[in-house]
Amino acid sequence: MDNSVSMEVDGGNTTQNPENMEISETTEDIKKKKAKATTSDVWRYFTKLGPGDDGIDRAQCDGCKQKFKAGGKQYGTSTLKRHLDRCVKIDFEDIGQTLIEMQNKMGALKIDNHVSREMFAAFVIDCDVPFSIVDNQKFRNWVKYISPTLGLITRNTLKEDVLKIYLREKDKLKSTLLAIPNRVCLTSDLWTSITTEGYLCLTAHFVDLNWKLQSKILSFCHMPPPHTGFELSSKIFELLNEWGIEKKIMTLTLDNASANDTCQDHLKSTLNMHDWLLCDGEFFHIRCSAHILNLIVQDGLKIAHDALDKIRESVKYVRGSESRMIRFKKCVSAIQGLTFTSGLHLDVTTRWNSTYIMLENAIKYRKAFEYLKATDHAYKYCPSVDEWGRAEKICEFLYPFYETTNLISGTSYLTLNLYFLQVYQIQCVLMGSLRSEDELLRSMGEKMMNKFKKYWKKYSVILAFGAILDPRLKISTLELMYEEIDVETAKGKVEHVKKKLYKLFEKYDKNSLPTVQAQGPSNQSSSMAHTPESASKKRLAIVGVSNV
Repeated sequence: MDNSVSMEVDGGNTTQNPENMEISETTEDIKKKKAKATTSDVWRYFTKLGPGDDGIDRAQCDGCKQKFKAGGKQYGTSTLKRHLDRCVKIDFEDIGQTLIEMQNKMGALKIDNHVSREMFAAFVIDCDVPFSIVDNQKFRNWVKYISPTLGLITRNTLKEDVLKIYLREKDKLKSTLLAIPNRVCLTSDLWTSITTEGYLCLTAHFVDLNWKLQSKILSFCHMPPPHTGFELSSKIFELLNEWGIEKKIMTLTLDNASANDTCQDHLKSTLNMHDWLLCDGEFFHIRCSAHILNLIVQDGLKIAHDALDKIRESVKYVRGSESRMIRFKKCVSAIQGLTFTSGLHLDVTTRWNSTYIMLENAIKYRKAFEYLKATDHAYKYCPSVDEWGRAEKICEFLYPFYETTNLISGTSYLTLNLYFLQVYQIQCVLMGSLRSEDELLRSMGEKMMNKFKKYWKKYSVILAFGAILDPRLKISTLELMYEEIDVETAKGKVEHVKKKLYKLFEKYDKNSLPTVQAQGPSNQSSSMAHTPESASKKRLAIVGVSNV
């Protein structure tokens, strides 16, 4: 039996044929696809020309009048979009008609102006964008294109929004500082702008309730002259009162300027007057280790200024103009096995680490400098063979100082437990240089050792505690290091560190351990076994402190 269905006309009645129905649906689908293709935004800037002699549709750019094949499955709108990116004759600024069309499409879209302003202010803060961005006409046109219903703000409104975020975050941080039971460590420094105005930066370092180390800038404020120690201490004390943490200060780290010594003395006296410091402020002042190391190395570099000056002038000469740099790169290419992988770095006299980097890079291109001397008669700063040799020895000698400076200057990890080991390593390097057969290194070592003894005649005791509390080191490591440096004074130094550690520990333990009172003869031995003093000794045994 034939199951096919045919279409017959019988008295106005029709019977559908499946094959004819499929053809009709296919035609309708093609019409829909064509209609959908014309909805692309590119057609705002192109005019359809219809099919050409080859039957392929074409479109003409309204700006430059260039014609393109467009439409259909073979030629879509990708070519037109790419042309829009590089066409310079299309006027994108006239967006009036576009806005009208967008209003119809986005009529149902609701944007919360409050949320929008909050997010935009956060963007301005994060990217350090000037407030004047809201006055830029290109920016305003773009915002209107994105959302015609979004209200544009002025720079004064933006300033108020940023200030609101600052005050809100300040309140959050203040609540956090008041909630933590532990003390806060401070660092402070003066900074001078290009307009010679002075600014004071005060940073707090603390462990939050989730046991995470936090470093937060409490203030970066204008500091008018005079920048005396008294004025600095008064300003810092004012900021501590503003944040409500004047009773929770543990230490203050400063560089070695004479005004800072006066500042910490006056601030310590002020805090001690109210009994707000532990152990009468004995551990309050900490000198910046990185700054001390910089002073030590700077003294040593003065001895080797001859070789350093020639290398510095050579780097200045090559970096002086683009043509010299091109000529130098050609010299590098002419040396077999040498490639220009890193640029030449000029040092900053106040940052010795930059001097090391300058030496390291210059020594790498030593042969290129010598080749430049032979081909460029204007270049007269090339070091001699002996001077290059001294530069290599100096660079090798300074490498441990470079590593230590980078290590103790880290901000993403703890550095307290690294201090003692790094100071020990530096002292060993300096002691080794005093026995060097090279006269230059020996002279540098003597000069640097004198500066080292000036600042580290006594190790910063509270920083030595970091090594004791590190379970990988403990006090036995300190004993070993002191003995290797000087056997005669090792025992006395270790006992000094122990004494200070006990004093600080008992200060904390006194406030945390309740006193157990005897309630009769039977409890006498129990009471004696749990006195604060005996408990302190037991707890100190955990960190490896013996012979308490």
